[in-house]
Amino acid sequence: MERDSMQYDVVIVGGGPSGLSTAIRLRQLAIEADLDISVCVLEKGSEIGAHILSGAVLEPRALNELFPDWKERGAPLNTPVVEDRFYFLTRPNKIRFPNFLLPKQLHNHGNYIISLGNLCRWLGQQAEELGVEIFPGFAAAEVLYNEDGSVKGVATGDMGISRSGEQKSTFEPGVELHAKYTIFAEGCRGSLTKGLFEKFGLRENADPQTYGIGIKELWEIDPAKHKQGLVVHSFGYPMDTSTYGGAFMYHLEDNQVSIGLVVALDYQNPHLSPFDEFQRLKNHPAFREFLEGGKRIAYGARALNEGGYQSIPELVFPGGALVGCTAGFLNVPKIKGNHTAMKSGMLAAESLFEALRENHEAPVPVLADYPERLKNSWVYEELYKVRNVRPAYRWGLLAGTLYSGLDLKIFRGAAPWTLHHHADHETLRKASECPKIDYPKPDGVVTFDKPSSVFLSNTNHEEDQPVHLTLKDPSVPIAINLAEYDAPEQRYCPAGVYEIVRDDNGDNPRLQINAQNCVHCKTCDIKDPTQNINWVVPEGGGGPNYPNM
Repeated sequence: MERDSMQYDVVIVGGGPSGLSTAIRLRQLAIEADLDISVCVLEKGSEIGAHILSGAVLEPRALNELFPDWKERGAPLNTPVVEDRFYFLTRPNKIRFPNFLLPKQLHNHGNYIISLGNLCRWLGQQAEELGVEIFPGFAAAEVLYNEDGSVKGVATGDMGISRSGEQKSTFEPGVELHAKYTIFAEGCRGSLTKGLFEKFGLRENADPQTYGIGIKELWEIDPAKHKQGLVVHSFGYPMDTSTYGGAFMYHLEDNQVSIGLVVALDYQNPHLSPFDEFQRLKNHPAFREFLEGGKRIAYGARALNEGGYQSIPELVFPGGALVGCTAGFLNVPKIKGNHTAMKSGMLAAESLFEALRENHEAPVPVLADYPERLKNSWVYEELYKVRNVRPAYRWGLLAGTLYSGLDLKIFRGAAPWTLHHHADHETLRKASECPKIDYPKPDGVVTFDKPSSVFLSNTNHEEDQPVHLTLKDPSVPIAINLAEYDAPEQRYCPAGVYEIVRDDNGDNPRLQINAQNCVHCKTCDIKDPTQNINWVVPEGGGGPNYPNM
């Protein structure tokens, strides 16, 4: 069926901090130069911010550059950090590190505890005031190409297709959006970006990207326990010594705290469940004392890039570019990537502006100026200095911590060597080689199960649509994943999407995919040991609807 098409100078896929920063900066420059540059942002969530989940402590460096007057404009940065605490946790105890021993990357003076979703909602308003067209609820499902192989734009997914693939009475074909340049700002493990990596060989000279899964809850706690502006980070328990990870608790305004756990997805034991590790964390006295008597009001999960400097791919290709977390600019020791993601989008916008100003009708198809700007920016300098921290933890918790301390405090990131990464899906050991983990049942007070958690994420999908968690080979989940790894997808998914079901006799196992539960974290796409699961976009507007996350 023929699809309608729309033409823009620039189409941006993704309404997160990097995509919105790209749009805003480009329109700022266009207005200053009195140049008509049309910009469109596609967002698969039901609204800007619906799918945004981050800790989050924001370093405002990029925001200061984008909007020096952000305070006067009413940006939702309401809670400056007033205190840092950093703990090493054992099962019953906590050991606090003196702040003077911590590398400067772990200090948060001058930063703000925020809801990144609310910041994106505000950025969306600023973008629209500058003339950016934003289309929430439209998922970019396909990259379009010109005859010469360059990117032409994207097409949104068809709406109203049944699970069996038939057109329903509500059917609406997708829309094509054509552009001189298409900017991919899909966030971590972008589904279209994966195809671009393969088509243009963008990862050939980069390390494999490595990831973590971040699981987060928002709580309203007893005012007597609330300490607005307090930032708490910890490592150690509940992780074993061979698994990299860490926890956080941030005290926002209105007696709210965000608490979460990040588990690196290169873990080895297929019996490990990041969701249940998070429940164990909340039972530790360092955190339970804050939560008891409070109320859990939101839940969510999202994968995050941890590869850093070594894992940055080629950023440009004919007709397009990558910005933000779809490329991977997270600073791991800082546990921050929003400021670097925003800056990458701003630098891309400056390159776009120059290309369009020089020749608005037929600009240079490859935006070669953008990676050069990045390499000369504070983003590259910042990531280069911390490049060896994350890969050092392949030696285990103690050696990784000692090395990281030396690297950041003594060498200050200037060591003349670079450590390298491996792919997360390659690290799982066979289930028979690893101890099973006995996770306690949730108490319904501080710890909870997956179904009640997914309910708090406000996740919703039209049930009668094609399953967006696709299998390259439907025999693999039983023949390999269950047989060799005890079906780890049942545990690494934080939303109960994957389930092994059997008949009444306990025989004939099969994988059931509860796609309506999916919170779009992308963990399955990353950690599946055979890379048999391919996450593609569902109908636009589906997925979580995060409040204040």
